[in-house]
Amino acid sequence: MKYINKFVCILWVALAFACNKAFLEEKPLDFKSTSGSFSTTNDFNASVYNLYNLVRFEFYDGEFNPYDYQYGLDIVFDGVPGSAPRFSDYAVTTNPNQTYLTPHWTNFYKIISEANVILSRLPLSAVGEKDRPLFEAKAKFFRAFAYRSLAYLYGGVPLVLQETTEARTDYVRAGRKEVYKQVIEDLTFAASILPGITAVKDGEVSNLAAQHLLAEVYLADGQSGKAIEAANAVINSADVSLMKERFGSQSADPGDVYWDMFRPKNQNRAAGNKEGIWVIQYEVDMPGGSLSSNSRNASYSAERQFAPLTRDFELPNKVRPFLWPVSDYTGGRGVAYAIPMDYFVNKIWESDFDNDIRNSNYNFVRIFTYNDPSKPEYYGKTISTQNPPPGVTVMTRLFFAYQSKVTTPGKHPDALFANKAKLILNSNAGGTYTDQYMIRLAETYLLRAEAYLGEGNLPAAAADINEVRSRSNAKPITASKVTLDYILDERLREFGVEEKRRLTLGRLGVIYNRTVNIAKNPLVNNIKPGTHELWPIPQSEIERNKDAKLEQNPGYY
Repeated sequence: MKYINKFVCILWVALAFACNKAFLEEKPLDFKSTSGSFSTTNDFNASVYNLYNLVRFEFYDGEFNPYDYQYGLDIVFDGVPGSAPRFSDYAVTTNPNQTYLTPHWTNFYKIISEANVILSRLPLSAVGEKDRPLFEAKAKFFRAFAYRSLAYLYGGVPLVLQETTEARTDYVRAGRKEVYKQVIEDLTFAASILPGITAVKDGEVSNLAAQHLLAEVYLADGQSGKAIEAANAVINSADVSLMKERFGSQSADPGDVYWDMFRPKNQNRAAGNKEGIWVIQYEVDMPGGSLSSNSRNASYSAERQFAPLTRDFELPNKVRPFLWPVSDYTGGRGVAYAIPMDYFVNKIWESDFDNDIRNSNYNFVRIFTYNDPSKPEYYGKTISTQNPPPGVTVMTRLFFAYQSKVTTPGKHPDALFANKAKLILNSNAGGTYTDQYMIRLAETYLLRAEAYLGEGNLPAAAADINEVRSRSNAKPITASKVTLDYILDERLREFGVEEKRRLTLGRLGVIYNRTVNIAKNPLVNNIKPGTHELWPIPQSEIERNKDAKLEQNPGYY
């Protein structure tokens, strides 16, 4: 009998606890969970920091996907043809069943998801009423940034504006105009709340970054008058200006102000740079800094991509006059996955080849110095891509002009030197060891020029283009010469491989024309007008979306 009574007591106790739902709720005390996070200001700051990290990952980290924004367009072609990552064959690279481009879709929706979580959790958090608008502005800025990028790449995409808390298989695409409308709404709010550029830390977004993106998206949406207003808010700010005088860490070295813009530690306001509006931050061998002296895996490896492989350069007499890899103007540890097109190297500079400082040998290296002391008959002599000796071929992986902004001659991190006295680098080199411009003021001027062109105000458009050109000692353009293609050429001159070129050309719908008709990219096959202005929706996304039809872009099967 006593055993029965004991069982009944235990049963009553269990039932009592079972009826108490609060008792059954798990409350993690020693780790973060979805229920315990997003309460304090520190929680929301951590989420915002991750948004910065996701943007950096998408556009700069690694040796492959960040360069989808340059390959197969009007700037470079594949130096090692035959693989999907470099757009030698558009039919292969953009096959919807191929997973190569899928990370872009995934990364941008990760940014959107994180931003939506912030927006959904903020009202119920312990964050004070005074601080909430700022977190809302930051979240909306990044959500807008992601949707703007998706719209340029894919056209209309599913608009998700709330936190997703359970699996969904019923997404449908919004129209591109609808996406732009949402982006404009988010950026308008962000621009009204985000602090001024002098009130934020280096690398943080400000109201000027939001206004710049507003100008760009208004252009995409056909609202050139509104684009002018947004660009005015940036250009007329007393807190930013084009850099026109030598400055920064190597201002005493031979060079010019454009060269200074890309030297280590010179991108931020802390260095006196008032042109950078949003600068992506890097540090070497620091947790979260992304750059490592032990590996190139997460580094921004523009040096490897865009600088020549001088190691294998050979004169007709079989002499190899270059050491490699060396931290000098031969290109560091470049391996030339990308080769610049003649249009980029020569054609766009014809009217100002010798006076435009962006085309000086400091910035666009065409004259190389033989650097192997074991070849004394050649050591210290020079060779030019413009006038090579007989038997030397230019525009191969081994020898071509390149932009020095992708490397840091003499200034690679100490841990990357195998022999610093001789500037010889080790096998871990190949990254670009500087902070990177996401937005700088020169682009705002060129966006406003594009908007003035859209309004038919050619003199104002020419004035903005000439503001950028005058800094580089380039001859001014007359109003009658202003066209969209001229502005796109000026963007090539000003930004080159720094620009996320696919976003620009995709926004304007001119990928095919610029790549095939104007620049005549020699190694782009199967690119089709009407199809390849946009990327395909990943087939995996279409197939898992079983409860609604996620339409594919035209021309893809």
